[in-house]
Amino acid sequence: MRKRSIALAGAAMFAYAFLYVPLFIVVVYSFNDSRLNAEWVGFTLDWYRTLVRDDQMLTAAGNSLIIGLVASLVSTALGTLAGLAMHRYRLRLLPILIVAPIAIPEILMGVSLLIFFVLLNFTLGLVSVALAHIAFCIGFVAIVVRARLAGMDETLTEAARDCGASPIKAFRYVTLPLIMPGVVAGALMAFTLSIDDFVITFFTAGAGTVTLPLQIYSMIKIAVTPEVNAVSTLLMLLTLVLIVIAAKLSPTLLRSQEES
Repeated sequence: MRKRSIALAGAAMFAYAFLYVPLFIVVVYSFNDSRLNAEWVGFTLDWYRTLVRDDQMLTAAGNSLIIGLVASLVSTALGTLAGLAMHRYRLRLLPILIVAPIAIPEILMGVSLLIFFVLLNFTLGLVSVALAHIAFCIGFVAIVVRARLAGMDETLTEAARDCGASPIKAFRYVTLPLIMPGVVAGALMAFTLSIDDFVITFFTAGAGTVTLPLQIYSMIKIAVTPEVNAVSTLLMLLTLVLIVIAAKLSPTLLRSQEES
C-alpha cells in the first residue's frame, strides 16, 4: 500500500507540474530584460510599461471587456431562467438544448454560428462575437444555477405563495436571494469564459474586430516576446481572481450537488 501511495503521489506531482510549470515560466519571463525568451538576462518591468503604451493591445483588451460584460449579463439573465425551468418542469428535451452548446466542440460551434450569421447577412463584428459568447455561456450559467436550486428548500417558495405572493414576487423576494450566490458564480464564470475564448471568437469576429486572445495569437505568430508573456500574465491573474471570487461566493454548490 505504501508503494502504491508513493506512486500515486508521484503521478499527481507530475500531472500538476505539467499543468502549472509552463504557466510559472510565462509569469517569470514576463519580467525578463530581453526581447527573446531564450535565456534569462535580468529583471525588468519595461514590458508592462510597453504593454500600457500599446494602442492595439489596449483596444483589443477594451473589446474583450465590453464583450465579456455584455455576454455575462445577458447569459446570466437567460441562464438563470433556463436553470429555473430545468429545475421545475423536468422536461427531457430542455436539458439537452441547454447543455448542447457546452458539449459540442468549440470549432463546430464557431463554424455553425458563422454559417448562421452569413445566412442572415449579419455583419460580423463586436455584436456577432457577443451573441456567440452569449449562446455558449447560457449553458454554464444554467448548470450552476440548477445546482444551487437543487439545495434550496422549496417549502419557502410555497409558503410565500400561500401568503398571497404572485409567482413573480415569490421569485424576486424568496427564490432569487437564495440562489444569488449561484447566479453571481455563473456570471463570473461566463465572464471568464468569454474573455478567454479564442476559437468561437476567431470564426465570428469581423476583419476589423480584434479581441485580446486574437491579438495575442497574431503576436505569437511572429515571436513569443516578453510583452506577450506580460499580457498573458495579467489575463491569467484576472481569470484566477474571478475563479476565486466565484468559489467564495458559492461555497455550498458542491454540497448541494452531493445532497441532491
